[in-house]
Amino acid sequence: MGRLKNRALVHQDRQKRGAVLGDLLRAKIGVFCWCNRCGHSAEVDAVMLVQQLGPAFPVPEVGTKMRCTSCESKDVATRPAWPSHGPIARHD
Repeated sequence: MGRLKNRALVHQDRQKRGAVLGDLLRAKIGVFCWCNRCGHSAEVDAVMLVQQLGPAFPVPEVGTKMRCTSCESKDVATRPAWPSHGPIARHD
């Protein structure tokens, strides 16, 4: 039973993959960038990034190619800029 479970887990891992720039381009979603040094944040258009890095470039690795425009740090984190539902104000 151990081998079957291990094979199933390996198969599941192979099917999972992180978002790539081409996925964001098709969904018309930008890339949210956050500077881990100064806290500055910005959203970058996926079209420009696809032109520079290609559609198969993983979104989490985009930060390795960026520099903060506020403090010049290269410690930038990136993720898809998913649409927000706005602030949640209901506190009971």
